[in-house]
Amino acid sequence: MIFAVSTATAATEPTATAVLSMSQTAVGQPVQLEIQVTGTSNPKPPKEINVDGLDIRSAGVSRQYQMNNFSVSYSFTYNYTIMPLKPGTFRIPPQVVDAGGKTLRTPELTLEVVNSSPPRSGRSSRDPANGAAEPGKGNFLELLVPKTTAYVGEMIPTQVRLGVNARTPLESLGNNGLQIPGQGLTMQKIPETRPTLEVIDGRSYQLVIFKTAIASARSGKLDVGPAELNPVIRVPRTQQRNPSLPRDLFDDPFFNNFFNDPAFAPSVAKEIKLKSQPTTIEVKPLPPNAPPTFSGAVGTFALKVDANPKKAHAGDPITITATISGRGNFDRVTAPDLQDDHGWHAYPPSDKFKQDDDVGISGEKTFETVLSAAERKDKLPPLAFTFFDPMKETYVTLRSEPIPLQIDGPAPAAIPAPTAAAGVSSAPPTAQPTATPTPEQQDILYQLRDRLPARDSFIPLYARRLFWVAQLLPLLALAACAAWSVRRRRLADREAQRAAGLEHEAADLQRKLRREGSTAEQYFADASRAVQLQTALARNVDPNAVDAEAAASAFRLDEQAHARMRQLFERKDELRYSGGQDGGGQPISAESRREILELVESLH
Repeated sequence: MIFAVSTATAATEPTATAVLSMSQTAVGQPVQLEIQVTGTSNPKPPKEINVDGLDIRSAGVSRQYQMNNFSVSYSFTYNYTIMPLKPGTFRIPPQVVDAGGKTLRTPELTLEVVNSSPPRSGRSSRDPANGAAEPGKGNFLELLVPKTTAYVGEMIPTQVRLGVNARTPLESLGNNGLQIPGQGLTMQKIPETRPTLEVIDGRSYQLVIFKTAIASARSGKLDVGPAELNPVIRVPRTQQRNPSLPRDLFDDPFFNNFFNDPAFAPSVAKEIKLKSQPTTIEVKPLPPNAPPTFSGAVGTFALKVDANPKKAHAGDPITITATISGRGNFDRVTAPDLQDDHGWHAYPPSDKFKQDDDVGISGEKTFETVLSAAERKDKLPPLAFTFFDPMKETYVTLRSEPIPLQIDGPAPAAIPAPTAAAGVSSAPPTAQPTATPTPEQQDILYQLRDRLPARDSFIPLYARRLFWVAQLLPLLALAACAAWSVRRRRLADREAQRAAGLEHEAADLQRKLRREGSTAEQYFADASRAVQLQTALARNVDPNAVDAEAAASAFRLDEQAHARMRQLFERKDELRYSGGQDGGGQPISAESRREILELVESLH
């Protein structure tokens, strides 16, 4: 049980979530299930979880309390051990939790079980020869990595188990802490843990479990470990009786055995050195031709998007909330891209991550982006997020549904009423009534001689509306002809403009590559982009689809140059997926810069 004092605000509404320690395992290889309930003091978890093909049993509960201004909040974690009995894809249904009269449901979980059981990698032998000191006989340290193959950037849940003989109690974990070496290895921060008392093989141990997740920034064989730890234990202080002193009443074998027990005898601190067995993981590179929206996220994710408000005027801010949930390397998860940004202005997004497990590889990341429309809009275009799914071994692009919006454009300007010309009345002159003489009685010829009075207008021709309408017709025809001509020229020059843009970008990168002071990550990215641009100009292809093989084929490189080109792209991916680690933030050496520049400038 853990008691902590915190200044954070306690949750007012109870919540329940569930997470698996790993989403893929083998028959006979156990998996841990954790159901976490917060916000209530007396939850009731499910008594039994029944899934055909899985043996699920309770493994205890841990409690955590947080106090803020005399207000206590509670958090309970119910642990279950899942033993797969047969291969297949199993769905663990939502579990019902009673939280103080309120019914909560956990999310549905999926577990992939394969037929062959991989070895528990890096398990150390539990004997004194494995780094345990003689007073702490039986102490052990083991490294548990559930997978032997993975992709670049894929997070692998990993455990390190420390067992200390209960007769030599654990005092501390040492000054250096736990060390897990590995070339090109990235590791999640290990959360604070507390020892528990367990019986293993008939012997009592203080057991400390360190949980983390590892990932590789490069392809090939990755050597993990051995894990090293120098804990400090309490060993009994040996006391020798002077044989010249007389024996007394208490010098009895029974009392000697009683007081020589380590639990009662005086003890001293002693550092012991423990080391696990190493393990090896085969790391596969990500497939080429990644979509343009791919930013390095590896795992399984889901996307949910909402907009607020849904009624506004042009120029008003609209907040777009995009939530990406799932399991994977959330440090490489970026905000989804707006598929059609025409008429929209976007501001930089803010992000917030909420983890569902101990090491931060399961949870949800929420992005808030403020948009403003420059014109009338009736919907928000789809947002797209791309990740690599190691289970399906392919890139997956998630797209949200268009969200209906009502964005009114700016109010139209009032059209002024036409004014009359100076000195001329806008109203036609009223003809003065004339007295119609009574026709004389005559023959029919009077109809040809007597005409009706004419209604003449004195408005000048240029002041009449019909005159100006007639003048606009040729102007409109001329403008339409000019627009059609411009459009035809643009369509004809589109390919030339594209080529000119690529040449301009390639020239800028060439100048940038000759300058000093760039970091290794930036220099390899710029050099790879320069190769893509030159290949696109040579073959008239999309530069984003160019990889090392396409560039070598386009310029007919020899075997040595082909190998250097492949190393350039692989090194770029390593630095990109490591998130600036593995030396990516250090300035590139002069020798490496010269070799890369020679390779790029040799492409003709």
